[in-house]
Amino acid sequence: MKLSPQMYQTIQLLALPALELKIKIDEEVEKNPALEVVEQNSNLSLDDFSKKSSDGDDYSEESSDPGVLSQADNNNDSKRMFIEGALSRPPSLQDYLLEQLLVQPVKKTILEIGKLLIQNLNEDGFNIEKIETFTKGYLPKDINKAISLVRVLDPQGTSTDNFKESLIAQAKINNSRPPHTVEIIENYFELLEKGKYKEIAKKINISERKVMKILDYIKTLNPFPGRQFSTETTIYVIPDLMITILNNEIIIKLNEEEIPVLSINQEFSDLYKNRKKIADKNAVQFVNSKIKEAELFISNVNLRNQTLLKTAEAIVHFQKEFFIKGPKFLAPLTLRDISEQVGVHETTISRISNKKYVQTDWGIYEIKYFFSTSLSRTDSRENMVSRVSAKHIIKEIIEEKGKGKHLSDQSIADFLKEKKGIKIARRTIAKYRKELDIASSYER
Repeated sequence: MKLSPQMYQTIQLLALPALELKIKIDEEVEKNPALEVVEQNSNLSLDDFSKKSSDGDDYSEESSDPGVLSQADNNNDSKRMFIEGALSRPPSLQDYLLEQLLVQPVKKTILEIGKLLIQNLNEDGFNIEKIETFTKGYLPKDINKAISLVRVLDPQGTSTDNFKESLIAQAKINNSRPPHTVEIIENYFELLEKGKYKEIAKKINISERKVMKILDYIKTLNPFPGRQFSTETTIYVIPDLMITILNNEIIIKLNEEEIPVLSINQEFSDLYKNRKKIADKNAVQFVNSKIKEAELFISNVNLRNQTLLKTAEAIVHFQKEFFIKGPKFLAPLTLRDISEQVGVHETTISRISNKKYVQTDWGIYEIKYFFSTSLSRTDSRENMVSRVSAKHIIKEIIEEKGKGKHLSDQSIADFLKEKKGIKIARRTIAKYRKELDIASSYER
């Protein structure tokens, strides 16, 4: 389906973080004389926002406020808090992969799936959500082609579920890999970690020297392909939202300091009202077209801001414990959960979440951080716990309970089940521990 210019602009603005949106607004104001920036910002209460969302907005003459889900605050304090909340980060892994993807000679469907795959990556380059949750409606052969394509992009081995799967993907790409490399990674990786090379050699009937050669090759691979982007030259990221606790109430605030309020230029508005008195039909047509373009742009900026605020409100609804108690209490959450709460498609939530950051009382997080799959609990207090929360708990157990001890992965699994009511397999504990860069009990 070919997108109209209006629909393309809507999608484009949804994806822009605050600083990029400000640049886009400046460009639009520069080229459209009917569009102007209003000097003063004002706050919109939660009640006002809800009312405006239900009643609909009229953008025919001027822009509505971008919207703030908060109590009225001092503008200077607001600006200071957002400036203090700025953090430095490396160039985006997603941006780097997308640049490569978009020049690949493949059909449009493969590119569409590839974009979804790249948007689903965490900082390690691994999948956040299971691929099948956001690729429904696409042919399996197209999904597989898109996965294979993303995995060969630089850095190789992304769009995998964990470091072991990434190593296998990287090895398969390289035709000059030593024989039995993939077999050893798939079936004997734990033995390899423990230095049991003779046992591996015996199991697959090769020499120990060949096992050592395979080990040397594996060491050239990158188990966490996305992490190289955490050590490069940094740029600054300004949070799009602030979510904080004030007087026992969760406050959601849009970074309005970076997003100018727009309106229709008064002179153009007056010209349009008096158009019947203007003899030059071309001039009337020019004024009319520029006002319509300005109205559409203002409407789309407001749609972007309101969708972002509604998304944040939905995240707070599901992740209330996180904002009150911290990262250990992050709950399982999917794009579908939020899309159903907000009333938009999952792809819209994916776009509005992309490259946007939230300043919280616990630090600054990318919106995508709040989406995490679930693990089962054995107690009756809760039914599920998120993978991210489980990792925090595992790290805490190793740091606090493992002092002077060699806690095995099975011991951690037993402790989680007995004391926390969380059922996680030993192999899953090992996977999470490695993702946290924590050595095994054998190495500790």
